[in-house]
Amino acid sequence: MPAVTFKDLGLIDFKEAWDYQEFLFKENIDIKIRARNGESDLSTQNFLLFCEHPHVYTLGKSGKQGNLLLDEKGLEENQAAYYKINRGGDITYHGPGQLVVYPIFDLDSFFPDIHKYMRFLEQSVINTLEKYGIRGERVEGLTGVWIDGNSQSARKICAMGVKSSRWVTMHGIGFNINTDLSYFSHIIPCGIDDKAVTSLERELGEKVSLEDIKTILKEELAKQFEYKYTE
Repeated sequence: MPAVTFKDLGLIDFKEAWDYQEFLFKENIDIKIRARNGESDLSTQNFLLFCEHPHVYTLGKSGKQGNLLLDEKGLEENQAAYYKINRGGDITYHGPGQLVVYPIFDLDSFFPDIHKYMRFLEQSVINTLEKYGIRGERVEGLTGVWIDGNSQSARKICAMGVKSSRWVTMHGIGFNINTDLSYFSHIIPCGIDDKAVTSLERELGEKVSLEDIKTILKEELAKQFEYKYTE
């Protein structure tokens, strides 16, 4: 059974968390390259990072700059940062009240299949929502988790964007719990302009304990991927 080291980084600047991800990601890739060349017998390590970010918009490699509807002054007025980053997907928002999850997994420890990996992440969120009596679902051709996804009132509760190299992953998911959804009005989320965004707070009509969500999602991810946590 694979082992995963869990770290809760709390509220952390996006760039600081990105740099930390890059460090863990590169370390694993270097280990794999050296092992392949017979230069090392070190094993890769898997990490699961939970955090929140101050207001920030991030644009993935396949995204369009025009999907950000704020100029530099607008970003400043909204106290929001903006980064073009190296994950897949288009533009999204991270902010307080949103649980951001970064798995730095060596999929050779699990299964070398990025499509399956994405579906497992989605299923972990779907199972977490079920504990609150909410039915999350997938929408064909789109990533992430939706509510009433195949209806006119479709709304996205969890966005996803990942990067992988040599089967090592980074980046991950943004799960809207008590998120200030007004920040999504400044972008075309994930480049999709005909579907709304929601949060667990909006769906339930009350704030939700982020710590409770962390506990549930942490357990659901371990069940889905069949791994154990290590100190």
